[in-house]
Amino acid sequence: MTGTLEGRVAIVTGAGRGIGRAIAEALVAQGASVIVADNGASIGGDGGDPQVAHETATALGKKALPFAESVASPGVAKHLVELAVKQLGGIDIVVNNAAILRDAFVFRADPRDWDAVIRNNLSAPFYLINAASAVMREQGKAGRGGSGGYDWGRIINIVSSAGLYGNLGQAAYASAKAGLFGLTRVTAMDLARAQITANAVAPFARTRVTDIIQPANEAQKTYKERALKIGAHHVAHLVTALCSPAAKGITGQLLGVRGREVFLFGQPRPIAKLEAGAPEGLAQELAQKFGDRFTDLTTDLEAFNTEPVV
Repeated sequence: MTGTLEGRVAIVTGAGRGIGRAIAEALVAQGASVIVADNGASIGGDGGDPQVAHETATALGKKALPFAESVASPGVAKHLVELAVKQLGGIDIVVNNAAILRDAFVFRADPRDWDAVIRNNLSAPFYLINAASAVMREQGKAGRGGSGGYDWGRIINIVSSAGLYGNLGQAAYASAKAGLFGLTRVTAMDLARAQITANAVAPFARTRVTDIIQPANEAQKTYKERALKIGAHHVAHLVTALCSPAAKGITGQLLGVRGREVFLFGQPRPIAKLEAGAPEGLAQELAQKFGDRFTDLTTDLEAFNTEPVV
C-alpha cells in the first residue's frame, strides 16, 4: 500500500498519543499530509498541553502540522478545517478519535461530567464532520482527485464496544460512543451521492484507558493483561485500509479490530415480532415469545475476554 494516500489531507483528533498517534503515523507513511489535532488534556478532559501536538507533528516530519485546541466547539472545528485547506490544500480524511472518560454509576454521576463527555466524544465529531463534509463536497464539484469523480473522502469514527454492549459505570462514555455510531450511519447516507464514505471502528488496544483500569476481580485483571499486549498499530492498519482507494465501496459499516483480528459487527435490526393483544397481557407475551432471544447483560469486557491474536 506504499504511497496510496499521496495527495490526501487528513485531520486526526487525539493524534498526540496512543491510537490517534498510530493512525497519524500510518497515514503519513502512506503519503498523506496530517493535522495532529490534540489539546493534550488528561483522560478526564482536564488541563491541556500544546506540546503534545507539537512534539508529535515534529516527529512525523514535514507532512504533519500541529493543532492544539479542543475541537469541542463549532467555531474551532471550522477553523481547523479552514487551516487544512489553507495550509495543505484541502481536506480528504477525518478521523474522530479524541475521547475523554468520566466514569460513575448512573445513580452517582455528576450531570456536568455527562455534559463534558457528550460534548467531547459526540458533539465534537459532529462539528468536525459538519465543517469538513461541506468542503469535501465542494472539492468534488471542483474536480479534486481527478475527473473520475471525487472518491477521496473518508470519515472514520472511533467508537467503542462499550457503546455496543455497555459497561458498568460508563453511562456517558457508552452513550456518546453509541451516538457516534448513529452519526456514522447518517453521515454515510448523507454523503453517499458525493462518494464520501463513513465508517466506525471499535478498537481493542493498549491505550491510556486500559493503562488506568483498576481491576476489581480476576476477570478484569485478565482482561487488562490481554489488552496491554495489543499494539495500537493494528487499529491504524485498519483505519488506513479504510482510507485507501480500494475501500471506496465500504461505507456505513461497523468494524472492530483486536490485534490481527478484524470483526464485522451486525447492526440492530428486528429479529422477531408478535401481534400484541390486550395491554395488560403484553408483558407476559413478550416474555413467552421473545424471552429466549432477549440480549443478556454481558459487558464488553466479558464479551471480549479471550486471548487476542497479535
